[in-house]
Amino acid sequence: MSQVYALGVTESQKHLQLISIPRREVGPSDVHIHVEYCGICHSDLHHCRQEWGDTMKPSVPGHEIVGKVTQIGSLVTKFKVGDSVGVGCLVNSCRECKPCGHSLVQYCTKGVVLTYGSPLTDGTGHTMGGYSQAMVVDEAFVLSVPTNLDPAAVAPLLCAGITVYSPLKHYGVKAGSKIAVLGLGGLGHMAVKFASKMGAHVTVLSRSEGKRQQALALGAESVLITTDADAFNAARSTFEFVLDTIGDEHDVSAYMDLLGVDGTYIMVGASPKPFALSAFSLIMKRIKIGGSAVGSIKETQEMLDFCGEHGIVSDVEVVKAEYVEKAWERVLKSDVKFRFVIDVAGSLNADTVVQV
Repeated sequence: MSQVYALGVTESQKHLQLISIPRREVGPSDVHIHVEYCGICHSDLHHCRQEWGDTMKPSVPGHEIVGKVTQIGSLVTKFKVGDSVGVGCLVNSCRECKPCGHSLVQYCTKGVVLTYGSPLTDGTGHTMGGYSQAMVVDEAFVLSVPTNLDPAAVAPLLCAGITVYSPLKHYGVKAGSKIAVLGLGGLGHMAVKFASKMGAHVTVLSRSEGKRQQALALGAESVLITTDADAFNAARSTFEFVLDTIGDEHDVSAYMDLLGVDGTYIMVGASPKPFALSAFSLIMKRIKIGGSAVGSIKETQEMLDFCGEHGIVSDVEVVKAEYVEKAWERVLKSDVKFRFVIDVAGSLNADTVVQV
C-alpha cells in the first residue's frame, strides 16, 4: 500500500482539499499509472456535492485520466513501463454476466465498478479517481492513448468523447446521415467532431446565434437557431437522427418533431426531471427514442484509435490543481470552451492549496 496526494471532499469539509489517500500494491494483472492530466466532468460536482445521493468519504473524483505507466504486474501483456495510457469511467465489472460477455461492461448486471465512488469488490473501501497523483488499475480497464495526440486534450475523450461516440456508432450514424446535435457543450462539441468525421451531415441546434461560428469551426455544415420559428418549422421532418446532449429541463417533443419517418432520437444528456411526450410524437412517424451510457472498454479503445487516425481531441482549458473549485463554478455557468483539464503532474503536490 502506498500513499499519494489527491484532491477530495471529506466528512468535515465540503470543499475540495489536499488529502493523502492509499493506493493498493500492484497485483499480477495491475498497471500503476502516474497521472499527468485529469478532465473535469459535471459528474464530479454532482458526486462531491452529493446531488445524486450520499457518497462515501473521502470523495476523490475524476474519470478522464491520462498518464504514464510506471509499473506493471507479472501477468500484464498489453502495456509496458513508459506507455501513454488512459482510464475512463470504469475500472472493473463482474466479467461473468451476459453484457460483460458481449464486451458491454458498462451495462454489467451485477454492478460495474466506477472509477470513483464505488465499493471495492473485496469490501475494503471504495474507488477514488483521477484527481490524484497515481492510480492502480487492472489492465483490462486501461486504454492505450495514441502518441500523436495532445494528452491533455485526450483526457475528456474518456468520458465526454465516448458518451457521444458510442451512441453514434450503436444507432447507425454513418456517411450521408443527417443528424442534428442539440447542445454545443462538452458533449455536443465532441458529437459534432465525431459525426462530421464519420461523413454525416451535421446541423447544430442552438438558441444563440453566437454559437454559429463555433459550430461551423468544429465541423458542422449548418446551424439551426431554435428561436427562429420560421427556420425551425422549415426543418421539421428533415433529420434521421437527433442527438440530445442537454442536461437541463427542455421540451423534447418539440425537437423530436425535427425527425422524419423512422427517425431516431438519442438522449445522452441527463435531464433531472421526467419529460412529457405524446404517444402521437412516436406513432405518426414511427419514431424511435433511445439512450446510451458511456461506451465499453473495447469501444473506448476503438474511439481513441479513431481519434488518433483523424487527429480528434477535445477543446480544453488546462488549469492547475489549486484552481479546480473555481473551475467547478465556471462549469455551472457554462463558462468554458469546452472542457477543463487539470494539470495533475505539474501542479498537484504537498504544497497545493485549493482556492475557494
